[in-house]
Amino acid sequence: MVSSMMGFAQSQLLLRNTHQNLIFERDGVASNFNLFMPQRPILRGVSMCMNGSVGYPERSSPNEVKEEIQRCYELIHRLGRGVLYLGSSRMKTDSQHYLQTLELSREIASLLDCTTWTGSGPGLMDAAIKGAMEAQKPVGGFKISKEAGQWTSSNFHPYLPPETYFTCRFFSARKHGLVDAVTRTSPSERTAIVTLPGGVGTLDEVFEILTLIQLRRIGSKHPIPFLLMNYDSFYSKLLAFLEDCEKCGTVFDGEVASLWKVCSGNFEALEYLAEFYNIPERKRDYRIHAKSGL
Repeated sequence: MVSSMMGFAQSQLLLRNTHQNLIFERDGVASNFNLFMPQRPILRGVSMCMNGSVGYPERSSPNEVKEEIQRCYELIHRLGRGVLYLGSSRMKTDSQHYLQTLELSREIASLLDCTTWTGSGPGLMDAAIKGAMEAQKPVGGFKISKEAGQWTSSNFHPYLPPETYFTCRFFSARKHGLVDAVTRTSPSERTAIVTLPGGVGTLDEVFEILTLIQLRRIGSKHPIPFLLMNYDSFYSKLLAFLEDCEKCGTVFDGEVASLWKVCSGNFEALEYLAEFYNIPERKRDYRIHAKSGL
């Protein structure tokens, strides 16, 4: 025979299982129920309560995330909003995409006269930083201690002044910073999102920001230009996948195309931004050639 005890506010309920009969005993009064009969016991006026509460270990991460987000906002307030570059941390300095990114960043920084924002990492992020520095424009970033493809961790950038970047422990805080760095609060602010060739981390950031724009969580009052740099058809298969999504009905026709501008080269990207912000022809003094594909 198996028995168990359940606590109630002002009474006790004893359950005894005698294989065929289930006996409910409350305050010394027993009720017998046959387990093989269709009848079911009905308890009326019995209010169950938990003796004590389930304990959870106290977690400090919510407050730490909040503090990191606040520090990201403070950095943006100090350096100003601008253009965010998302791209691979693994590209080498001698790759064509690295050279294209450096040139694009330099020209956009001069054209829009704004801060250049990155994840303060290596690869194409490094190219964007150096391009902005060539243009002698401000640079800011939200770093993490270890990027994809790196074997060692570091909270410090190899050459940027510490007051120009913040190393985040939490990805959520970092993403808050990256998004806020491009969220326009007035018509006078010139910002943009530039997606460079990249891997899983880049796509994660791209589609999260794209979703925020799609759901009008950002850019609803002051639109944010979003550029997808399709260097050497790098993103052509991704675009084909999105077309398949349209055919399957998971994405509306033209829905994604309306959220960003696909560019095959730097000249096309610069002209799009110049038109977006109504920059006159006399100030479009690019140091590139349209025919070069850069």
